[in-house]
This record gives sequence, C-alpha cells and structure tokens, in this order.
Amino acid sequence: MASDLTLSIGQFSDKGRKEINQDFHGALIPSQPLLSAKGIAVALADGISTSRVSRMAAETAVKSFLEDYYCTSESWSVKTSAQRVITAANSWLFGQTRGGPGRDNADKGYVCTLSTLIVKGATAHLFHIGDSRIYRLSGGTLEQLTEDHRIAVSREKSYLSRALGVNPQVEIDYLALKVEAGDVFFLMTDGVYDWTEPRFIAETVVEHAGNLDHAAAAIVAEALKRGSDDNLTVQIVRVDAVPDGEAREVVASGLPLPPLLDAGQMFDGYRVVRELHGSSRSHIYLAVDVESDATVTLKVPSIDLRGDPAYLKRFAMEEWIARRVKSPHVLKAAMPNRRRNFLYVVMEYVDGQSLTQWMIDHPRPELETVRRIVEQVARGLQALHRMEMLHQDLRPANVMIDKTGTAKIIDFGSTLFAGMGDMQDTAILGTVQ
Repeated sequence: MASDLTLSIGQFSDKGRKEINQDFHGALIPSQPLLSAKGIAVALADGISTSRVSRMAAETAVKSFLEDYYCTSESWSVKTSAQRVITAANSWLFGQTRGGPGRDNADKGYVCTLSTLIVKGATAHLFHIGDSRIYRLSGGTLEQLTEDHRIAVSREKSYLSRALGVNPQVEIDYLALKVEAGDVFFLMTDGVYDWTEPRFIAETVVEHAGNLDHAAAAIVAEALKRGSDDNLTVQIVRVDAVPDGEAREVVASGLPLPPLLDAGQMFDGYRVVRELHGSSRSHIYLAVDVESDATVTLKVPSIDLRGDPAYLKRFAMEEWIARRVKSPHVLKAAMPNRRRNFLYVVMEYVDGQSLTQWMIDHPRPELETVRRIVEQVARGLQALHRMEMLHQDLRPANVMIDKTGTAKIIDFGSTLFAGMGDMQDTAILGTVQ
C-alpha cells in the first residue's frame, strides 16, 4: 500500500447535437495536507434543457462545491462538509431562481442535477441529486450506485423529482463505499448512459488504460454515433493506490480539545508567543508557525463551554467562514499546511488595535478618517452579505485597525449563514446591545 491516495482521472464533455453544452464538470486533487484531510473530489452537474440559465447553474454548482468543500474545517467529516456546501449551493441557486425568470416556473430557473464523488483514504463518498449517474466497474460490467430522481409521465415525457435550485431545501442521497486499488468509477449524464452499452464502456477503459481522457472521449463518440441527442459528459476515476491505514474522519467533538497555552510553549507545530485575549467565549494567542515562520493567531475553545456541542460546532465553523469570504476588510483564515491534532482555529495576525481602543486613543478624530473606517467596515460587511452571511456581532471590539489604517472585521462565532441549516442555533447570537 502507498502512503498517499493516488487516483487517475479522465474527463470529456461535448454539446452534441444541441446549441450549447449545459453540462459542467470538474475535479480537484489537492496537495498535502488537504489530500489526507479532505481527499480527492470529482463533480458533475447537468442543467435542465428548458432553462436558458441552467448552464450557469451547473457551472456554479460544480465550482462552488469544489471550492467550498476544501474550505470546510478539517474537524468536519466528509459527509458533513459535502452536505453543508451542497445545501449552501442549493440555497444560492434557489435565491437566483426566485429573483429571475424562474420565479413562477422552476423549469426556467437556475436548476441542475449534481453528482459528486469524494475519495478519502480507503473510502469513496457519493452525494447525488437528480438523474446524472455514478457507476462502479464490477466484474466487467457497470454497477449503478445512484438512483435517478426522475418521474415518467409517459414514454416520451418525464421530469426531475429532485434537483438543485428548485426548492429552498434539498434532499441529498449519500453512500459510502470501501475502495481498493484498481477500482474504477464513472460519472455520466443521460446523454451518455442512455446511448452506450456497459460492455463497450468497460472495454474502452481497458483499451485506453494509459490515457483516461481518451477513454472518456471514445465513450462520448460512441454515444453520438448511436444517436444521442443531448449534451454528453463522462468522468472516469481509477483508484491506483490507497494509503496505509484508514484516513481519520472526525466531527467537531472528535478532535481532542487543546489545553490552555502558555508563552514559549510548542503546540502542534506552533510556538506560542503570548496570549492576546481571553474571555468566556475563547482564548486567543499570538504564535509563530515553526515550519513557515509566519506569525498567526491561534484561537482555542473556551474552557467553560467545552461541554456544549452547539458551541463546538459554531467554533469549528468560524474558520470555514473566514476561508470563504475574500475581502481585505474581513479577517483571513490561514490555510492548513499539516494535519491538525486538536480543535482550534488559525487566523492571520493583525498588527494593530481594536476599534474600541482606537476610539479611546482618538477621542476627536477627523471626519474624513471616520468616513474611511466606516467605508472599510461596510465593504467587509458587503463581502459577508454576498455570501449570505450575517455577522450578528458587529461592534468596535470586533473590528481591528492595523498599522496601515486598514479595518478588518473579526470574530465569526455568531455569524448566521443561510445555507447551514441545523448547524446553527435558532437563538439570536451576538451582543444584544
């Protein structure tokens, strides 16, 4: 067995006999430590033919899945991470549908199918909505692993019973399978699987074993030759090696809780410099990453709230929120460069002071200076709101001003995110006043 997971991936897509290609597909093979922490992800979406904006829906679904999945906390399981980001994508697409040409007719909206495969360690995780399919090559034939969410009205007419962007909530099929070296998976749209024989697909993969892109193109060509009248997309995933041992999967409560830290202490590859802030909600430390020599802040859970599962879930979510929002006026999360052994959050270090302290130091600031700060905070809020996030605890203590005068919004422990569903409390969080 190998120390790292190794996959070979082949992909091909064609508009076929249609004017445009409403399918969209993608795959992402990250480097370590994300390879061990998150695995390899493959995604395929098929836009509905009745909508002119479904191509955009399919592209958004795949891109947001591949980007957001790798932004989720390492403390989340594959199932939790994928379901949350798919739910978030559905929420966004449904909002676009409600505000666009499909507000009265979902057939004209931002609607698509989505099938994803994540291989982590020795396990394949399948997530599925709609009628694109995932197969596994077994005994020289194809085993269908997903169920079509389609209702037939007649021999000529049918409709999707489940898809992204149709309703505010979405039901996601999930399946986990053990994998071994040599296993082959296929993701296909109906323009391919309705027009090709399983035996031909199996033989083609063997014939083009050295170039799976060629195999995918040959399968699409065969479907077109047989008369396919739809868009055609195939993704082939071959497991070449699985790592020694089983990749660890944890939820927020599964990672060990860290101790309170002391100046000079070595902790999980960081050298603690000093404590920056301590409260009943969390403890924040200035630290140096020994490997990269970067200065960061470490945030560890409050001692008083470590028995509260809802608090720990929110705590784990903070880093994911910070990774998703791209703004110079929102605190950034540090991307992982090694496996994490405890539940904590790593953020950029802002060399400056809180807005609370700045107001004390500048009791009579110039109007133009105040305007610049307000504008920067507003831009940070705008970046959060574009991701359907409400900070819910915006106050001077949660805004930092660095030495260049740049304002940054911090502390996402109370942030409400429209797509997170039951990951969040129904109670209003934040500071009441």
